[in-house]
This record gives sequence, C-alpha cells and structure tokens, in this order.
Amino acid sequence: MELAALVPVVIAGYLLGSIPFGLLLTRLTGAGDLRSIGSGNIGATNVLRTGRKGLAAATLLLDLAKGFAAVWLARDVLGGDPAIGGLAAVIGHCFPIWLKFRGGKGVATLMGVSLGLGWAIGGVYAAVWLGILAITRISSLSGMSAAVSAPVAAWLLGYPAFVPVLAILAVLVIWLHRANIARLSAGTEPKVGSKK
Repeated sequence: MELAALVPVVIAGYLLGSIPFGLLLTRLTGAGDLRSIGSGNIGATNVLRTGRKGLAAATLLLDLAKGFAAVWLARDVLGGDPAIGGLAAVIGHCFPIWLKFRGGKGVATLMGVSLGLGWAIGGVYAAVWLGILAITRISSLSGMSAAVSAPVAAWLLGYPAFVPVLAILAVLVIWLHRANIARLSAGTEPKVGSKK
C-alpha cells in the first residue's frame, strides 16, 4: 500500500476511533467526569458504574460503530486497506490525542472492526464475548477472550490477510488489561453488577 493512500486511511481511522463517546455521553447527561469514576476508563464497562445502563449501552454501540465505520471508510471511500483503518481506530480509542493519550481498552471498538472486516469474524467475536461474560460475569476476561478469538476466527474462516492486524490488536487489548490480569490472578477482579 502506497504512502499516499495509507496516510488518509490512518488519519481518518485514528480520528474516528479517538472520539470519546463514553466521556461525552456522561458529561452531556450530567453523570460527571467518567475519568473520576470507577476505573477511570472511558469505555462502556466504566459507564455502567454510573448506574446508567442506557448510557453504557449507548457507549458500547457507539464505540463499536466507530470501529466499523473506520473499516468501511478505509475500504469503500478511501480505497485503502480496511485492516489498517481498523487498526488506527482502535489505537485512536485507546490513545486519543484529546485526552492526553489516555483512553479505553479497545474491546468494543475492536468488535466493530471485526464486524467490518467480515460478519463471520465479528459473529465469532460477539459470541465469545457474550458467552464468556454470561458464564463468568467478568468484563475483562470476556473482552480479552473475544480479542484473541478475532485473529483465530479470521484464520479459520478464510481471511488470512487480516490475521496480522487482528493479532496485533489482540496483544494490545491484553496489554491494556494487565492490571485486570493481576486482579484475576489474585481473585479480586470485580464482576459486572457488583460494587467495586
């Protein structure tokens, strides 16, 4: 992919991904600064800690949508590599320039990217995410499991070109969950719906 085609894909993907929907929604509805609540994360799980399930659902859907949109924009509008557009979107979500590069952990945005790259890949991602969440009620574990499932699904379902980017994003998601992994090991990771 030529640099002239790569640059707009990366910029568009990053700017889309960096929109902090969780923070914007909680501020607009008077729920406070999300960064001072719970884990301080800007994602849907932390929005849920405000007690507003509707806001959490909206954050989840919007974070998912921006990942999907970045893939669509890269492929269908800019004529570039959709996987690179998705990669840029997840990086934008995790490291938004507007918030001094302190963003979310990329799970919902990566699901949108997975759906954009292939409905089957996204379907596996969603099934793993929801399945593990239903069994364990641990958001971090379900998110990491889903992230790992994406490159595996891409490989098994005949999308080998997307495997490298999805594998990089899975590693990124796991790295951003390193504190959660420590709590999982210690048996202190909170479950969804429990008071932290």
